[in-house]
Amino acid sequence: MKRLPIFWSFRRCPYAMRARLAVKSAGLQVELREILLRDKPDAFLAVSETATVPVLEHNDGQVIEESRDIMFWALQQSGDPEQWLTGWKQDQAGLQAFLDQLDGPFKTHLDRYKYSARFAEDKADAAELASYHRAEGAAFLKQIDTRLDRNPFLNGSEAGLADYAALPFVRQFRIADITWFDDQDWPAVHLWLQAFLASQRFAAIMHKYTPWKPGDAPVVF
Repeated sequence: MKRLPIFWSFRRCPYAMRARLAVKSAGLQVELREILLRDKPDAFLAVSETATVPVLEHNDGQVIEESRDIMFWALQQSGDPEQWLTGWKQDQAGLQAFLDQLDGPFKTHLDRYKYSARFAEDKADAAELASYHRAEGAAFLKQIDTRLDRNPFLNGSEAGLADYAALPFVRQFRIADITWFDDQDWPAVHLWLQAFLASQRFAAIMHKYTPWKPGDAPVVF
């Protein structure tokens, strides 16, 4: 029996979440190896130059480390059964720009909002930093709300790559202060996010696995 590609993952990482979403949508199977970021296995460090998840390790030695690249690989490998790439085919430049903004400035604002104490010298500085980056991140979410007011999904009439690339990060932004987030005047964003969080699709990729150890039986995902 041919060995499945190895998928190194951490359950709560939004990059790993969106890659798992794409693998599930594609109907592919991988050998999932859950790790702890504070205790990374040597076998993982041996294949990951960046030492970050997700990582897809193929039988032929090919390694894919970027979550976006894993998403595209899974969808293209499978023929994109749920048509997640519709928006990409219609406007590659537009989707590329959105993903760059999501993974670049928005992710920076998210990190400095949620983990402001890591980037500040004291509590007062951390509070000011968090407030600034929350406002900057909120401006991007307002843009998403405007787009979702025109179409039910970022991908168009059905959810697709843009939606599932963004949703794990929007979820993290909400977790930083749920009460504040839910009070914002983003009706379309709230509906979009809550539908995702209540979905079987989300539940299917959030199962808790025991962290992998050498010698463990393969976990098929």
